[in-house]
Amino acid sequence: MCYSLLLSTTSNRDLAAHNNELVRFSRDLPTIDAVSDLKHPHKWYVGSRSGCSCSFRHLYSVELGFGEPVRWYEEESDDIEATLQVIAIIRELVAGGESVDCIDAWPTETASTNELIVPLATVSDREFRFFENYHFIFTETPA
Repeated sequence: MCYSLLLSTTSNRDLAAHNNELVRFSRDLPTIDAVSDLKHPHKWYVGSRSGCSCSFRHLYSVELGFGEPVRWYEEESDDIEATLQVIAIIRELVAGGESVDCIDAWPTETASTNELIVPLATVSDREFRFFENYHFIFTETPA
């Protein structure tokens, strides 16, 4: 089973222009329930070097919150770099006045996702990671 990272935005920019060996934006969305929870008209599937969305920084428990990579919890350097690239694109869109949300979901999950407001002013790029079954709402300022 693989993660599906879904993103939507008010921006009509072609995010596929950012595609490289670590991150792939595609308008081909998986047929999972979470797609209908996206809030904005321009929807993207965000794939990683593994083809699915598994090769990003993920954590099951939101209780641990955002945090920089640590030595005792091994993460692949490519996964860290891929996550840095995605959050940089999200940050750029939000700073430009666009709205952005994303969902980190399992394709077989039918349960609704929990919303998580992400104030980009207080979460650094290195701290950012995705939480399983969460719907991220990105804001420029603290809530």
